[in-house]
Amino acid sequence: MSNIDEIFNAAYKPKVFKRREVLLPDYVPDFLPHRDQEIKRIALTLSPALRMERPSNVFIYGLTGTGKTAVTKFVLRKLEENAKQKNVKIGYIYANVRHRETPYRILADIADYFNMRIPFTGLSTGEVFNRIVKKLSNIEGVFIIVLDEIDFLVKKYGDDLLYNLTRINEQLTKSRVSIIGITNSVKMVESLDPRVKSSLSEEEIVFSPYDAKQLQDILNQRADDAFNENALDEEVIPLCAALAAREHGDARRALDLLRVAGEIAERDNRSVVTKEDVTRARIEIERDRVGDVVKTLPLHGKLIMTSILLATGMGKDYATTGEIYDNYKRLVTSLGLEEITLRRASGIISELDMLGIISGRIISRGRYGKTRVISLASDVNAIIQALKEDPAIADLLSEVKYDGNRKDNSM
Repeated sequence: MSNIDEIFNAAYKPKVFKRREVLLPDYVPDFLPHRDQEIKRIALTLSPALRMERPSNVFIYGLTGTGKTAVTKFVLRKLEENAKQKNVKIGYIYANVRHRETPYRILADIADYFNMRIPFTGLSTGEVFNRIVKKLSNIEGVFIIVLDEIDFLVKKYGDDLLYNLTRINEQLTKSRVSIIGITNSVKMVESLDPRVKSSLSEEEIVFSPYDAKQLQDILNQRADDAFNENALDEEVIPLCAALAAREHGDARRALDLLRVAGEIAERDNRSVVTKEDVTRARIEIERDRVGDVVKTLPLHGKLIMTSILLATGMGKDYATTGEIYDNYKRLVTSLGLEEITLRRASGIISELDMLGIISGRIISRGRYGKTRVISLASDVNAIIQALKEDPAIADLLSEVKYDGNRKDNSM
């Protein structure tokens, strides 16, 4: 019990943090460094709402951690403040599509904003949409619907919901609705129905990655509010920025590194965060991320991942898709399952590559042409531990042979 008391006492009087929440992903600061142009463009696009006119729909894309969501929320918050001062009715509804998962739940969130009671299940999406239209037909105002990670919705459910939302104003007389779509996938818009594409992409804004210097500025600004005075060694912020800059200029990654490094120092009952804490934070974050991704893979995805481990074990830096598929067929046969096609297996490998668990590249084999080779880009131990949680896979992992000193190819 005394150890528990010590933990709670340390949490009550933190030695490192002043305001830890400043480093969390959903925190929107009052100032966003190096995004002045993007803020201006979104503000100009949305400003007609203050005249009770419908703003153009906006499609925002860029890599993870480039400030898309933070900038959007920042501008909308300022828009609402200005609207209240001018006695103009403007509101916005934010939905992270990946978290809400289905078109029904997204529409339920929109309905909830207007104080409409929608059951958790039981209605069709068409019925919920019609109720929202009826509600909007009886009120005045400009309403902006933000669909974050919109590519997840399109990939899983198609673009029917987007089509209906981009056409909703045709059924309204008093109110106006605009859509802001946010995505990490530059190619997503190409997959949309041409009618949806033309409506949604009235304004397109691209967020470029941050460089190491810009990431340092962001971290310095947040650190002033997040940490106690003299709680950071001078090497900590440059190291966090440099590591994140290597991974496509991801500010979210940089903030996570800084936050977890601080948590590690506090757990160790120290008042100063060091660069060693950042190194430990990187390993911890990577392990958690990889574990979460691998655990949620379908069975054949886990079998492909196990096949990659087998094909790249014991000193082999990479394996071909053919070698991986041969291992996969053997594993499927041993489990008495029906195998998926090579094309589908290649698709799963591409998805794992996109998630950053593995890395695929094309190499030349001279007169034998070119081929894609696969290598690991994540902590081997984290992958194995996550796979072991599936009883169907655990026994197969006894064949996996890895050098205990090897972590991953990205270290």
